[in-house]
Amino acid sequence: MADWAACRVRKSSYHVTVALRQNTECDELERSVKISVRNLEPTKVRLTITADQEELDPYLDAARKEIAKQVNIPGFRKGHVPGKIIDQRVGFGSVIGEAVNSGVPELYSKALAEKEIHPMAQPKLDVKEVPETATDDTKLKFTAEVEVRPKFDLPAVDSLEIEVAKPEVSDEDVNARLEALRQRFGTLVSVDRPAAKGDYANIDLDAKIGDESVDSQEGVSYQLGSATMLDGLDEALDGLSAGEETTFEGTLEAGEHEGEKAQVSVKVNSVKSEELPELDDDFAQEASEFDTLDELKADVRKQSEADAEGRQATVARDAFIARLQEGVDIPVPKGVKEEMLADREKNAQNNPQAPEEDKAAAEEAVEKELRDQIVLDALSEQLKITVTQADVTNFLASIAQQYGMDPSNFINAIVNNGQLGSAVQEVGRSKGLLAGMRAVTFKDTEGNVLDLSKFLGDEAEEEEKESVEAASAAAAVADQLSDKDEASAE
Repeated sequence: MADWAACRVRKSSYHVTVALRQNTECDELERSVKISVRNLEPTKVRLTITADQEELDPYLDAARKEIAKQVNIPGFRKGHVPGKIIDQRVGFGSVIGEAVNSGVPELYSKALAEKEIHPMAQPKLDVKEVPETATDDTKLKFTAEVEVRPKFDLPAVDSLEIEVAKPEVSDEDVNARLEALRQRFGTLVSVDRPAAKGDYANIDLDAKIGDESVDSQEGVSYQLGSATMLDGLDEALDGLSAGEETTFEGTLEAGEHEGEKAQVSVKVNSVKSEELPELDDDFAQEASEFDTLDELKADVRKQSEADAEGRQATVARDAFIARLQEGVDIPVPKGVKEEMLADREKNAQNNPQAPEEDKAAAEEAVEKELRDQIVLDALSEQLKITVTQADVTNFLASIAQQYGMDPSNFINAIVNNGQLGSAVQEVGRSKGLLAGMRAVTFKDTEGNVLDLSKFLGDEAEEEEKESVEAASAAAAVADQLSDKDEASAE
């Protein structure tokens, strides 16, 4: 299963990673494929790959066989045309073209493995030389420029001690949760007074630019102080009673005139105040399965403590990743960064609800994401993490479930779009992170060792689970093959 995962990464992923040996010019190999590597930037290299005839021959033979399946030549059965005849009738140019198309990607992948280079993007391939005839002794030569993972050293994780703040749950935290629960059971009651912050006003709105009404709404419920509608609305409503109206200038937030200033008339139809239930035993019985307020408070505190432990685990994770990067200069690949920034901007444009983000903040976020990915990839390699087919299937199935999609259709779409390698990599990072955190000693500020096992899981149980899942997956495939065989027999 691990070999399967590694193969898919090399062929499918845009962000494949392996260790980079930063020699300015690597020694040429004593074999039929010669490889040299030149550093162009800290995160970019150029490979020059030269393949002898004996390395190219299998691709030429495969190309001739493929072409033979597609052409009709008198005197020969389709698919059984000798290679020399294919060269004569179809032309060696077509043969070498087919051979290069299939051979270059594979030779490139072999070169990556040989030189322990971890690309982080698709390569720019440039074929320099090819033989022009079947007897031409010119070697296949091509270059590949690609952005790669920079070289850096990780500390041994099993020797690390990381301090994480102790989670505290105060009475104020418990009271805040109880207050939120009260608000869920609150009711709105009409009041005969001016509206104030926190009240709910039923309003009519009419926005005009010049003498033209460009937007109007009636019977809108709005909570004063929420700042969820027009800028200036809260100030305009404060102090108005039912039946009163006023006008203010505001900036339109949506529609054809988004961003333009308008004169907005607002009329208050009614004012309501939120009435909350008393915190007593009756409330506890209505809002929960408990009979008394003390029992409810105890449960709320228990939930708060569980949430605090979860936050502590998150802090521990972030502290662990930060510790791995401590004192290490990790340059990020420029092209990958630019691509991620462009995707981030496109997603923001397609989501009107997304908060605005300035360029500097976006660059900082993307660089952090890239550095975290690079470090976790290196950690997974250091810990010799393997990714099984069951790992990837379960990962993709969980994503499909989150979005309410059919797992089989989703996984097929991932495979067809060439994104399977990225999924393999994400699983590897996750497994490496968990394995690394299991090896680290986490302590709170008082020096007590933290037990994060409920968040990190148990390695032995994980391996056993993977074995069962892998066996189940294999059995499912075997059943499918058996069904096909039976259908063929019929």
